Amino acid sequence: MSFDYFISILKPMLQGSQMTILLFIIAIVLSIPFGFLLTLAVKSSFKPLSWLAQAYIYVMRGTPLLLQLLIICFGLPMIPGIGQYLVLDRFTAACIGFILNYAAYFAEIFRGGLLAIDKGQYEAAQVLGLNKFQTTTRVILPQMFRIAIPSLANESVTLVKDTALLYAVAVPELLHYAETAVNRDFTIFPFFVAGAIYLIMTLVLTLIFKWIERRFTFE
Repeated sequence: MSFDYFISILKPMLQGSQMTILLFIIAIVLSIPFGFLLTLAVKSSFKPLSWLAQAYIYVMRGTPLLLQLLIICFGLPMIPGIGQYLVLDRFTAACIGFILNYAAYFAEIFRGGLLAIDKGQYEAAQVLGLNKFQTTTRVILPQMFRIAIPSLANESVTLVKDTALLYAVAVPELLHYAETAVNRDFTIFPFFVAGAIYLIMTLVLTLIFKWIERRFTFE
């Protein structure tokens, strides 16, 4: 393969990777706080809210993300009566699907972080005279996030790779341009280029989370 050919296929792939990165940023920024709210809902003493949150998490984690994307993109507009109001731009629909799905996974990560905190921490906070809000914000949440960082990093790397599902709902992203080049030029080389780009993105993300983990560790 010539260098000129490499550049010719790299340019559209980098263009497609912008869509990949945009989806990742939107999904990670919105699904993490939503997941935390779900965790609070699960831990709520108001049982109907807790049951509803648990059911949501079970459904979103128990069904394929691809199926959820197809329902949001193509299924909602087919609902009698209100379907015409649920027609969404494909990228917007994909963002909603990713946020709803990954929030459920992040909720379980946060819940695991809370369960890992020793009960003695709560008792120590009471001895120090901290009220419930102070105990939660100053003692419990910092430890929960510190415990959750490795799992958040793993799930975020998975999110980067799952952005390839955009291809299934006709959103032109990195994999779309790679397959276009493969079908046009009858070579699998573009797939290797796409793989290298995904590896670079996940490497950068991994390094960022390792830096965050070190900061939390030494604080």
